[in-house]
Amino acid sequence: MGEMDAAAAGLPAGGVRRDADALVVTLFRTEGARLVQLARWFVDDRTAAEDLVQEAFLRLARNHHRINEPARAAAYLRSIVINLARDHNRRGLVSLRHRPPAQVDDRSAEDLVADDESRREVIAALRALPRRQRDCVVLRYYLELSVGAIAETLGLSPNSVKTHLQRGLRALKTDLEDPR
Repeated sequence: MGEMDAAAAGLPAGGVRRDADALVVTLFRTEGARLVQLARWFVDDRTAAEDLVQEAFLRLARNHHRINEPARAAAYLRSIVINLARDHNRRGLVSLRHRPPAQVDDRSAEDLVADDESRREVIAALRALPRRQRDCVVLRYYLELSVGAIAETLGLSPNSVKTHLQRGLRALKTDLEDPR
C-alpha cells in the first residue's frame, strides 16, 4: 500500500511500514531469545544461531506483507529460523564473527565435562533424527510449544506432529539408552 493508499485508508503516511516495524520490534522483544535457543539446537555455534535469528527478523521485516494475521508472525519466524538453520548446516557455513568469550561458571570441571558430554549426546541423537521428527521434538520439548503451534510453524496437521513426536521420542530413547 503506497502513501496515497495509506492516506485514503485513514492511516498516516508510512503507517503500514510503522505497523510492520512495531511488529518486528515487539516480536524481537518477546521471541528473540527463544529463537536463538531454537537455532542452537540446529547449529553448533551460538554466534551463528544469533546471526540466523537476525536474518529471520530481516526477512520478516522485508516480507511483512505476507503476514495476514499478526498473531501468526511468531510461527512464521520460527519456520524461517528452522529453514535458515537447515541451510546453514547443509552448506557448512560458519559465522563471520568470533565466538564470544567464555562465561565464568562456579561449577566444577567434572560437572562441566559431564554436562557437556550429556548435552553432546542429546544433540547428536537429535541431529540423527529425520528432519520432521527433530523439528517437532525440538519445538515441543525445548521451546515448549503446543502441538497446534508446532503444526502452524511447520505447516503440518496436528496428527502429523503427534506422529513425528512419537517416532522421534522412540528413536531418541533407543539411541540414548544404547550403551555403545
